[in-house]
Amino acid sequence: MDDHRLPRELCQLFADGGRGRKLPAGLPPGEVVWPDPGYTGQGQAIRPAFWMSDEPAAGQDWALLRKWHPHSGLWPVLLDESTQPWAIGQIVPDDPRQIDHFTADGFMAEVWQEWVSQMPQDALGELEPFGAICPGLAPPGVLRATPGEVADWYAGELAGRDMPLGLVAAGRGADALAVMGWQGALHHNEWMVPLAAVVRSWEDRFGARVVSVGFNTLDLSVAAPPVDPEHALHVAAEHWAFCPDNVVQGPGDLQGYAQQIIGVHAWSFWWD
Repeated sequence: MDDHRLPRELCQLFADGGRGRKLPAGLPPGEVVWPDPGYTGQGQAIRPAFWMSDEPAAGQDWALLRKWHPHSGLWPVLLDESTQPWAIGQIVPDDPRQIDHFTADGFMAEVWQEWVSQMPQDALGELEPFGAICPGLAPPGVLRATPGEVADWYAGELAGRDMPLGLVAAGRGADALAVMGWQGALHHNEWMVPLAAVVRSWEDRFGARVVSVGFNTLDLSVAAPPVDPEHALHVAAEHWAFCPDNVVQGPGDLQGYAQQIIGVHAWSFWWD
C-alpha cells in the first residue's frame, strides 16, 4: 500500500499534530473517542484518547498497523465490548510519563504485602511455595519467535470475536493502556498507571505485546513464555499480584495456575 500522512482526525491524537507520521492507505471508517467529562470528573480533555473503527477488524488489519507503528506512532488494539466503555468514553487517560515512576517489582511487593495481611492464615496455601514472602520478579523467558510475529498470530485468533480496531498514540503497547484511559482493573487497583509499568516489564522480559483490551479484560501475546514448572510458578506469582482473579477464580492456587501457562503464547486477564 502507498503511505500517506495521517488523516486529520488521527492527527488530533498527538500533541504535535502528528507531524511526519504516516499510515498505509485504506484505513477503514472510524472516529476519535473523547473521554466523557461526567465519567472522569474533569473538564473537557485537550485531545481525544484514541481512534476506533466503525466495523470489526480482521487480524491482518491489526498486523499491518502493528508493522506501521514505527512510522505512525499509533499502537493498534482490538477493542472488546465496544459500546461500554469505549464508544461512550468511560476512560481516564493518563500521561505515559507517569509510568516511569513505577516498577513491576515495586508494584508486586506492595500488592503481596497488602493482600497477604488481609488473608486468613489457612488461605496462604494458595500461594505455595512462596506463602507470605513475595518472591520478586521472575527471570526473563527465552524467545521462541519474534514478539511481532506472535502478536500478529494472536490478533488473528482474537479477531474472530468481531471487535473494532483502536489506534492509540503511544510508543509501546503498555503505554497505550494509560494513554487510552483503560480502566479494566479498577476493582483491583484504582490507578492503571502502575499496571502499565508491569506490562512494560513483561514486554521486556517475555516479549509480551498488548493485543486486545475490554471493559475488564486484557489480552497479551507472549513470545518468551515460561517452559518449565519452576519458572512458570514464579511467573504465576506475578500474575496473581497483577490479577488475583485469574488464580482465585481459576484453578485456585499458584501451582494449578502455573500448569496453565507453561509454554503458552497468550496471557489473558480478567478482573471481577
